[in-house]
Amino acid sequence: MGGQLGGTPILILKEGSERTKGREAQNRNILAAKTVAAAVRTTLGPKGMDKMLVDSLGDVVITNDGATILKEMDIEHPAAKMMVEVAKTQDDEVGDGTTSAVVLAGELLKKAEELLEQDVHPTLIVSGYSLASDKACELLSGFAVNVKPKDSEILKKVAKTSMTGKGAEIGGDRFIDLAVEAVLAIEEDGSADTENVSVEKKMGASAEESQMIQGIVIDKERVHPNMPKVIKNAKVALINAALEIEKTEIDAKIEITSPDQLKSFLDEEEKMLKDLVDKISASGANVVLCQKGVDDLVQHYLSKAGILATRRVKKSDMEKLARATGGRIVTNVDEIEDKDLGKAGLVEERKIGDDQMIFVEQCKNPKAVSLLLRGGTEHVVDELERGLHDALRVVGDVLEDKKVVCGGSSSEIELALRLREYASTVGGREQLAIEAFSEALEIIPRTLSENAGLDPIDMLVALRSSHEGGAKNTGLDVYTGEIIDMEKSGVLEPLRVKTQAISSATEAANMILRIDDVIASSKSPGGGMPPGGMGGMPPGGMGGMDFD
Repeated sequence: MGGQLGGTPILILKEGSERTKGREAQNRNILAAKTVAAAVRTTLGPKGMDKMLVDSLGDVVITNDGATILKEMDIEHPAAKMMVEVAKTQDDEVGDGTTSAVVLAGELLKKAEELLEQDVHPTLIVSGYSLASDKACELLSGFAVNVKPKDSEILKKVAKTSMTGKGAEIGGDRFIDLAVEAVLAIEEDGSADTENVSVEKKMGASAEESQMIQGIVIDKERVHPNMPKVIKNAKVALINAALEIEKTEIDAKIEITSPDQLKSFLDEEEKMLKDLVDKISASGANVVLCQKGVDDLVQHYLSKAGILATRRVKKSDMEKLARATGGRIVTNVDEIEDKDLGKAGLVEERKIGDDQMIFVEQCKNPKAVSLLLRGGTEHVVDELERGLHDALRVVGDVLEDKKVVCGGSSSEIELALRLREYASTVGGREQLAIEAFSEALEIIPRTLSENAGLDPIDMLVALRSSHEGGAKNTGLDVYTGEIIDMEKSGVLEPLRVKTQAISSATEAANMILRIDDVIASSKSPGGGMPPGGMGGMPPGGMGGMDFD
């Protein structure tokens, strides 16, 4: 990039920089985004396939969760990274629908490419897509069915829809019940923060042996073998302080000149540690969960006092324990009182698989609970966790919003039909973009039927004619290939998942469409940087991904 001044070239960018302009830049970016969408498209729906991802260290991930696949893929191209952001946003905001959002964004760009070839300006396409997205979200709210607070039957249907086709399906109805039970337990004032559901994974047993604990499970063991293994009617002290002699903040030196002085020094240290234990014991605590270290001598005195203790408990677990037991996290042992202690019906150390774990359970009305997941192999347990994460989030979404829409692509087909009607009222060239948006929505039923081995054209025609006949809840049964009423079949999804997928896909597509100039810096001259150093671009410039 540069110009001429009196015959002398003026360089603005570093020599070797690559610049792509106009239609070529748009085509490259759209191609990169479409390639990402194609990578996850086969995982959509109950009959979606899984991906095996192997990283540079040889670690293997087997999943069909869109967000996980894109996170594990080492994507270089900047436009492709925007598609990864779509999946990440969808996962952070609603927890499910990541694949749908990415596939929809890819299809929106594909339709935009066709309009660009007809010389429709990108700004008009962006404007039309924004109008269509707003209208689609408004229409979805109109389709939504209101749910009664804590209607567990509806919540189970939503959880089942989310889990179908994922690893968690192998656990059957057991996992659906666990997800709903856990979210209802932590629900507070109409909101459900699923961060308060602690998930512990242990391989070894079958998935059916997974269970919910009315309390918290900590992946720790007793600090001393002589401590009791079981404490009933436990009073739990949650301590965020080191149960050991604190080191001074400044360097100090103590000169000892006789054996008596050494003995009195050690005796004083021992007395201080015993006082610590006496204070804990005086508060009435019989279980100590410490966030920091516990001195060997303190372990000995605690075991003599019949107190079960563990150390180095994670901060996040401490906060959940406080919510579950009703206790307060104490930072100064001198101030510990009976009212600071949490209560649990049972605290027990159990052997799960090869490891010892501490169960703090039978808590009265806990506002944080644990799910202990079991599975035959590490990969099974990991995929169970991912499926359960989605189910917990969607149940939480419905509890908060109290609105669901029909799944099985019925919402997308109905939206496509209504948006075509809306397009004719808008007029102008934006009308073309709105019609393209409505066609793009049909990628969801098309992909569902392709992944199920059905004919996508036949299915689309059947779905369209059913919806045009007024049956707005009909969708595709991927098991039988029939068009059925999704509300009666119990295939339901949270409204928030659909609206978020449409709005985030539209925003990503619009951002990519607005780009008409890509300037990629060259690598630093003189060999000072490693290959691909400050350049930011992978070897091969804008290549980044292989689009063969």
